[in-house]
Amino acid sequence: MSKTASEYLVEALEKTGVKRVYGVVGDSLNGVSDALRRRKSIDWIHMRHEEAAAFAAGAEAHLTGNLAVCAGSCGPGNLHLINGLFDCQRSGVPVLAIASHIPSSEIGIDYFQATHPESLFKECSHYVELVSSANQLPQILKRAIRVAIAKRGVAVIVLPGDVALTKIDADVPEWMVPAAPVLRPGETEIERLAGFLNEASRVTLFCGAGCVGAHAEIIELARKLKAPIVHAFRGKEFIEYDNPYDVGMTGLVGFASGYAAMKNCDALLMLGTDFPYRAFFPEQAKIAQVDVRAEALGNRCSLHLGLLGTVKDTLDAVLPVVKEKTDASHLNDALIDYKKARKALDSLTESGPNSNIIHPQYVTRLVSELAADDAVFTCDVGTPIIWTARYLKVNGRRRIIGSFNHGSMANAMLQAIGAQATYPDRQVISMSGDGGFSMMMGDFLTLTQMGLPVKVIVLNNGTLGFVEMEMKANGFLDTGCDLKNPDFALMAEAMGVRGIRVEKPQGLKRAIEAALAHKGPVLLDVVSARQELAMPPKTTVDEAYHFGMFTMKAVLDGRAAQLIDLAKVNLTR
Repeated sequence: MSKTASEYLVEALEKTGVKRVYGVVGDSLNGVSDALRRRKSIDWIHMRHEEAAAFAAGAEAHLTGNLAVCAGSCGPGNLHLINGLFDCQRSGVPVLAIASHIPSSEIGIDYFQATHPESLFKECSHYVELVSSANQLPQILKRAIRVAIAKRGVAVIVLPGDVALTKIDADVPEWMVPAAPVLRPGETEIERLAGFLNEASRVTLFCGAGCVGAHAEIIELARKLKAPIVHAFRGKEFIEYDNPYDVGMTGLVGFASGYAAMKNCDALLMLGTDFPYRAFFPEQAKIAQVDVRAEALGNRCSLHLGLLGTVKDTLDAVLPVVKEKTDASHLNDALIDYKKARKALDSLTESGPNSNIIHPQYVTRLVSELAADDAVFTCDVGTPIIWTARYLKVNGRRRIIGSFNHGSMANAMLQAIGAQATYPDRQVISMSGDGGFSMMMGDFLTLTQMGLPVKVIVLNNGTLGFVEMEMKANGFLDTGCDLKNPDFALMAEAMGVRGIRVEKPQGLKRAIEAALAHKGPVLLDVVSARQELAMPPKTTVDEAYHFGMFTMKAVLDGRAAQLIDLAKVNLTR
């Protein structure tokens, strides 16, 4: 029986297990949106901006591991998808984008809203193809689905509006989705890895997002090797909890103890991480790396050994031939360093009874203590990432999503939409910055339109905080960072969302409790300290020099009051 290309597309997505499509409707998408309406098997999540649709789909894919779908109409509509799709691609989550296109007869003659999506999406996808004839759709669609799932990234189908309405004679096949394979190195490589670990005296494990599902194996390896475990930010949700070998995170927002455990080892084993900051790798140690992506092996540092495989499958094979070590001095030193670093960080989460300043560390600690055990947290790029990394506690059931590889502003609320649509009964909390929230504020309306009870906590410090810190650390006067914000709580109320504003730390806990207890969406506007410093794991003489240059320039520029405020905010609790 013949059907339109759009009907075939929707039926194929059903068989793949897709539950919802995020997007904004438009004329060139009419065939697809109408097929969704008629079949009623897949929900259309009506967004206000296509970039938000891509971020929301990426969050669903991150949480479930399954294919998620977003869509945009021709020209500007599907171009808006690109930033969110870059995030999905760099985060390694399976997303299919339907980029509808101008009428096929008008391609190549500068028609209204004409672009070349098959070229524009190449850099943010593993696969992108134009469906120039309806009969091509079955093969292109099946390939796109399999590529997105198997390669853990983005695939894009460019579908002209007229082609989407053309009849085709094709049945959707029963088999569409490849299952995850067992992927581990061969026996010779496993023996080499065992030798690498057995010969070293001070091993450190460095764990990233690729450690999902391998918690037990990593803990057992650390026990046998007496090895401290350092994690990258994306590894936090999978490895930090129930871990007696945890010594914290490294990187720009990490801990001094994580930095030291990496620098002091003689063998570093990287597990499922493509950590980008070269300055944090040890100079003298031998390094081995396990990853499912060949392009990640040796991408950031020279390797002694690189192995292609999943972390779990590889460790299952190597654990029986790893010899148990007796010298725990390296581990013990790292644990002592971690205890000191953790104590120093935790001291910043307190608020005195007479304090007039809400510190972001205190906000995040309270959110962590009061949130549900299976809450999903999203965090904006900028200072919210720092506080989430350092103060949000995980337990194996909580999840954390952010734009950790792409580093896009305005991700948190958009990803929270996808998380809440996927798990309507779970608590979803967006740790938003005032800059990120206001950048894509239009999709705040999606919370009421789609009935999504997301809790949006806005750290309202009146500045692009992380950018301001970067400027100061490099000796520049902070320029163009100021944000003239409204009362976000009043704005939320005007949009039909409960708004709560808190300006003093004494009322913060009650405000967070009220926000989390509310049945619908909430915006909690937290007026927080502007000039909160976030020290990196290690500061250099060069950084101290440049910060000193900033203070001199600030005085000469008439900003002495700003320096006094900087000292007051960071020296008082």
